[in-house]
Amino acid sequence: MQQKDKRTGRITAALIILFVLMLVLVVLNISIGSYSIPADKIISVFRDGPTAEAGSLISTMYAILHQIRLPRLLACLILGGALGLAGFLLQTFFGNPIAGPYVLGISSGAKLTVALTMVFVMQASGGLSSAFTIMAAFVGAMVSMGFVLVISQKVSNASMLIVSGVMVGYICSAITDFVVTFASDASIVNLHNWSKGSFSGISWDNVKVMVVVVIICSVCTFLMAKPISAYQLGEDYAMNMGVNIKRFRFFLVLLSSLLAATVTAFAGPISFVGIAVPHIVKRVLGTAKPIAVIPGCFLGGAIFCLLCDLIARTVFSPTELSISSVTAVFGAPIVISIMIRRRRER
Repeated sequence: MQQKDKRTGRITAALIILFVLMLVLVVLNISIGSYSIPADKIISVFRDGPTAEAGSLISTMYAILHQIRLPRLLACLILGGALGLAGFLLQTFFGNPIAGPYVLGISSGAKLTVALTMVFVMQASGGLSSAFTIMAAFVGAMVSMGFVLVISQKVSNASMLIVSGVMVGYICSAITDFVVTFASDASIVNLHNWSKGSFSGISWDNVKVMVVVVIICSVCTFLMAKPISAYQLGEDYAMNMGVNIKRFRFFLVLLSSLLAATVTAFAGPISFVGIAVPHIVKRVLGTAKPIAVIPGCFLGGAIFCLLCDLIARTVFSPTELSISSVTAVFGAPIVISIMIRRRRER
């Protein structure tokens, strides 16, 4: 009993630390940039900014925060959390510690369909709604996921599954590059910037849509904590506990694909976050219980993306790095260490 209380205390403390770290990064992301805003003035800017005289220092700060930094900050929080959850769901589904939306080609499939809509639909209609972009990304993510599922039925080796997912990603990227050759100059610029992965250019309309989609998916994932916990102990055990395996696996695919599609639709393909975050969170929490890991993955994904986005836009300012370049620098070593550890365990 005492050991259980100690474990619960560690999990609670770790979640609180993750939350505080996220708040610190939120303040840093708001304050630091090409135009610095002192942390002690943030509250006064939000309080007095809307009524401040046009052209004043407070009104300028408020415009920067409201129009640029705050939507970008919320995108990092929401989409970073979505990536962490998507990675956890995929690793649960495949029972593979290096499964993730980017590695399995799911993000590349979403990227392909969004590129197609950007090049052809945007040229015809002159614009795309956020909901339509998500739907396009979701279709691509589900098609890629379908290919990976078919391959997973044919191969029993986990390494072959990952290699197959990477190949699916290469195929989708090659088709995307081919599509770009038929794009107008304006579409090429938009597609080029988006395909590198970036949280810049996020609007409040985008934020509203992603909040709704990600919160619904996150709540559904949290409600599945008990079935996930049973599934982690094996399909037979889960069936004995009353879990409908077919329906459960369907929801894992649906939620992970929808989360990955939402991220790709708004921020482009972002690498390694979905793989690295679940492992970091499990080590920090000291447990693999979904009831703790699910909120931990959301917080961890948000922290990871907030940190990487801060680095991407400040280290070589005014030049901004793509977010995937930074996440790869931090995420790739983690994936390598996971693979080495698994080989030693074998």
